[in-house]
Amino acid sequence: MKKFLCLAASAVLALGVMTGCSSSSKTTETQEPAEEETAEHVELVVFAAASMTDTMNEIAEMYKDVAPNVTISYNFDSSGTLKTQIQEGADCDIFISAAQKQMNQLDITQDSSVNTEGLDFVDTDTRFDLVSNSIVLITPEENPAGVNSFEDVDTDKVSLIALGNSDVPVGQYSEEIFTYMGIWDKLNNEQKITFGTNVREVLAQVEEGGADCGIVYSTDAATTDKVEVVASAPEGSHKAITYPAAVLKTSNNPDAAKAFIEYLKTDECTAVFENAGFVVNK
Repeated sequence: MKKFLCLAASAVLALGVMTGCSSSSKTTETQEPAEEETAEHVELVVFAAASMTDTMNEIAEMYKDVAPNVTISYNFDSSGTLKTQIQEGADCDIFISAAQKQMNQLDITQDSSVNTEGLDFVDTDTRFDLVSNSIVLITPEENPAGVNSFEDVDTDKVSLIALGNSDVPVGQYSEEIFTYMGIWDKLNNEQKITFGTNVREVLAQVEEGGADCGIVYSTDAATTDKVEVVASAPEGSHKAITYPAAVLKTSNNPDAAKAFIEYLKTDECTAVFENAGFVVNK
């Protein structure tokens, strides 16, 4: 009897060992593989001229489908203000200026007569001309002062004209136009000018009827039905309006910044720019 019990106990023990091994083996075979790590989240800080507000916001939404891990954060202002902020150490991955001047002032490869402080912020390998624009004269809707041309600015029709200040590319272009026409000093002496800190502020002043007319980019005028375009700048009266773009050497995310810069060159982005009235540089 004792012998029988010992044999039975041995059989149960052997069965338990086999069952345990089988269970362990099964667990190993059915274990789920570790999930692949998702792409690291990146925030790109883009400093862009105020006149690009609408187009760049639209492109940021489109880019979510291209790079879901990338968030685009914008700082829109006058190119002069943005240049100063970059120079003073503001976090910025990409700079898009409304004129070559502000980009050149940050580019060490430019002549010292332009980059007077020897600033070295621009990754010149990424720099390219993104789009071009044009200058127009606008009035409040229904044009109450009856302004029809740039020449009208120097008449009694205009008591006040809204322009960008001297640190704003659209203001610099405006000064070139009226200097070309020979009336810049006269307009200042007669105190006929109200200055805005960027082109959207100039647009708002005219929309609200705070000025009889104003000078903005054609793309800004197209964003509202509260103004009328009455004239284009006289041919040859100002420098070409070109928007350079570049990744900065101080970028915290240079690879992601370069990828976004390349995306701006795609057909999808070209369609956005052209729909807004920009001319895409190819």
